[in-house]
Amino acid sequence: MEDRRSGGGMSGGGKASLGIGGMIIVALLTWVMGGNPLEVLQGGVGGGEADDASPQKEYVQSEEEAALFSFTKKVFASTEDVWTELFKAEGLEYTQPKMVIYRNSTRSGCGQASSSTGPFYCPADQTVYIDLSFFDEMERSLGAGGDFAYAYVIAHEVGHHVQYLLGNIERVNRETARLGKKEGNRLSVRLELQADYLAGVWANHENERWKSLQDGDLEEAINAASQVGDDRLQKAAGGSVVPDAFTHGTSAQRMRWLKRGYQSGKLRGGDTFSVPYDEL
Repeated sequence: MEDRRSGGGMSGGGKASLGIGGMIIVALLTWVMGGNPLEVLQGGVGGGEADDASPQKEYVQSEEEAALFSFTKKVFASTEDVWTELFKAEGLEYTQPKMVIYRNSTRSGCGQASSSTGPFYCPADQTVYIDLSFFDEMERSLGAGGDFAYAYVIAHEVGHHVQYLLGNIERVNRETARLGKKEGNRLSVRLELQADYLAGVWANHENERWKSLQDGDLEEAINAASQVGDDRLQKAAGGSVVPDAFTHGTSAQRMRWLKRGYQSGKLRGGDTFSVPYDEL
């Protein structure tokens, strides 16, 4: 786990700034983008190199941020334990992704990232990127707060890494390249719902191992999944609901697949690609 906050972040690279209302909508629309996480903000993904992580000045974090950093680290470590065990049971080897904690902006293998990008997984460098301020915005703007809501976000991003290792992200990117926008969006929805399922699988095993879920914890995660449904986000952005533009799934779908993963606890139980689209 790499902490880049001491560097103070990089400049915005001349991108137009967004007000806080627009920023959270953009972030929540993009934080679970599978193959091209920076697509919305950059109009495409570059082959950027990793940022120089050497500290430029000491970063002093608040007590609240320190607690959130520690919590994020623990959840990330838990995902490694769970997925290593589940992969081993399938005769596979799990390779843990890297995680970068940054503030303001940084470079990734998928190009420039800023706090408005939201948490994302970059397949190019197999790394999860998180600006911890996102969790404050998530709670403040959408009412999706609580430890387990935050854990859901982290587990979802690690779920994308699981998909990468299983070849699903490569498969979706390959098929999307030859499909029209509508069908490509539908593949993206399937990928995102599977990542929600995998987040639920992690939660199942985390609770089995450590009995860590308390009353209301699962509801926090389900509420978070509901709040970042495409239909709800489109309404929050002031527009009408356009199903063909969905890339992540509706609130109901996201809640349903998260719960399925939690109830199943099985790596292979979330084949969202074989289910008829209107039955997802």
